Amino acid sequence: MPAALRLPLDPFYEREARHPGQRFLVQPLGGGRVETLTWADVGHQARCAAHWLRARELPQGSHIAIISKNCAHWIIADLAIWMAGHVSVPLYPNLTAEAVAQVLEHSEAALAFIGKLDDWPAMAPGVAPGLPRISLPLCPEGSFDFTWADLQACSPIQGNPSPDAGQLATIVYTSGTTGLPKGVMHSFASLGFAATQGTQLFGLGEGDRLLSYLPLCHVAERMFVELASIYSGQTVFFAESLDTFVADLQRARPTALFAVPRIWSRFQLGVYAKIPAQRLDFLLGLPWIGPRVGRKVLAGLGLDAVRIALSGAAPVPLSLLHWYRRLGLDVLEVYGMTENCGYSHVCAPGQSKPGWIGQPCPQVEVRIEPTGEVLVRSPATMLGYFKEPQKTAEALTADGFLSTGDKGEQDSQGHLRLTGRLKDIFKTSTGKYVAPAPIENRLAAHPRIEQVCLVGDGLKAPLGLCVLSAEGLAEAREHLCASLESLLHQVNASLDKHERLQRLVVVKERWAVDNGFLTPTLKIKRNVIEATYGPRLEAWSEQGEAVLWQD
Repeated sequence: MPAALRLPLDPFYEREARHPGQRFLVQPLGGGRVETLTWADVGHQARCAAHWLRARELPQGSHIAIISKNCAHWIIADLAIWMAGHVSVPLYPNLTAEAVAQVLEHSEAALAFIGKLDDWPAMAPGVAPGLPRISLPLCPEGSFDFTWADLQACSPIQGNPSPDAGQLATIVYTSGTTGLPKGVMHSFASLGFAATQGTQLFGLGEGDRLLSYLPLCHVAERMFVELASIYSGQTVFFAESLDTFVADLQRARPTALFAVPRIWSRFQLGVYAKIPAQRLDFLLGLPWIGPRVGRKVLAGLGLDAVRIALSGAAPVPLSLLHWYRRLGLDVLEVYGMTENCGYSHVCAPGQSKPGWIGQPCPQVEVRIEPTGEVLVRSPATMLGYFKEPQKTAEALTADGFLSTGDKGEQDSQGHLRLTGRLKDIFKTSTGKYVAPAPIENRLAAHPRIEQVCLVGDGLKAPLGLCVLSAEGLAEAREHLCASLESLLHQVNASLDKHERLQRLVVVKERWAVDNGFLTPTLKIKRNVIEATYGPRLEAWSEQGEAVLWQD
């Protein structure tokens, strides 16, 4: 590790001392009210909470859970845990009680901070009776062993405690796309390296504003919001709820924004709900008028101040990226994993190559295995999986490369193109392998398809299972069916013969987190979809229509 590496608490202490009265966190309280916390406010509250945690006399490096939606005190609790010499274990705020119990037990959590939650009664049974619960501000009603006021009654710790670089800082549990979540262990050094490099890469500074709305327990939001703000001094605004999201965006007017493809797609659908796609396309194509229309659309979304727009966690349709560029916003793809702090590849401004993600970030080495698997190595790589030595050995090579599980290729300039997940690839009855992700990406470009999953293991040809958007459900079936059939022919024309789809199947179930079809980060659980629709796939395969509706 370079000697100049700053660990996460160091830049916080610097800002706390240098500009204590500067705005740091802006928390909505409901009814249009907000609470603004300065660097001094955050430092004082974190130091008081750290004093209380130390007084518990827990073993050094104890694991402490944070169960909360994004809010100012999520970050304050995280800082307090680190100042007290412990390890933070964030949980997704929409887990079932069973999943909560599994993570808390596996992580050996000694305490649990409970914050802002939508359905605490459904989650609460997952917290064992003997595990002390500490309520954060904005917490739901319930029975708690200690309140935030109890912690704030302590005097703030003095000095600037700083852990060793190699010390375990956090255990980040994966979203469980392929099964039980794994506990990814990151040191202060890996977090510090990725945060330092990332903020320099994008030129982030004290004048920038962020909106925090994706789960902070996910590595992308943790790095791009929490740690990036600490390292660069940005102001963090929090979203209050889905209902207030547009108002939250407009309040923050973020200058940097990270979103998953589904969020970028929802923005687009929101625009189309107000102005038909063909009308907008016509206006954007007009000289002089087009750019003004684009700026107006971005202003309506609260995105007119964004200078750094990133998309990651899943493939994004090229047509969607092109749509945003026509509005005047260059959305850049990034690639990374929980296991490397999300720090791997980025598409640099002005250097995008259609269909390719981007080039390796500074100090990232890439190797493509004979199987096509992408391997990466950098100082951002995890320590390993908590209590999973076998899985750690499978993920990390002897020379320190991380096996991503993604299949891909590089061009001569180092641009990376992913061609699918190795575990997702299936074989049809013809004996040919099909990688679903690139095909799903093309189907998802349709404005009425909200979600899509390609299936076909053992079938004569793949099927495209589709969930329609609200606008698609409201559209006349005959007209939409013709549009989807045209899409099917267009996509098939671009595929090899063994990849071509037999038909599209419009399913009536919504795929959501609460019914188990999606992970907390909105990724499709293929195993759940295959188990749900498996008994009907053969029958659907034998139908004659190009587009089949599941009624």
